[in-house]
Amino acid sequence: MRILGIDPGTGILGFGVIDVGGGKFNMVTAGVIKTPAHTPLDERLEEIFDGLNEIISETKPEAASIEKLFFARNVTTAMSVSHARGVAMLTCKKAGLSIAEYTPLQIKQTLTGYGRADKKQIQEMVRLQLGLNQVPKPDDAADALAAAITHSLMSR
Repeated sequence: MRILGIDPGTGILGFGVIDVGGGKFNMVTAGVIKTPAHTPLDERLEEIFDGLNEIISETKPEAASIEKLFFARNVTTAMSVSHARGVAMLTCKKAGLSIAEYTPLQIKQTLTGYGRADKKQIQEMVRLQLGLNQVPKPDDAADALAAAITHSLMSR
């Protein structure tokens, strides 16, 4: 099964695509969609839509795993991330993907067994699960890969 993981954000949206088979994970691709600061929100959301469509078209995943917005200290940031999540969900739905959502706590618990794991612990588990020499960069891409791995493990 091929899974697209998404770490939503308006300025930087992380994505990661993995193949799952025979109890093993293989990274297909990972990266970020960046939108310029001070650009109108509608234009940023369009860039996210276009970027995700291109990734889906190129990699042909069967499912999407999107990180839920669990807590935000800044209401403006929360609203912005929610917009990006909505665009990501709609893009995946229109592409015919099944969609799963996981909170950061669920992702941390699934990958490390500890709900308060820090970013470095998550990134190291992503590296180990995917058999990579280095932790995927940037952090947003690693978080997206973590979401994809979580979906594979949770849907068994």
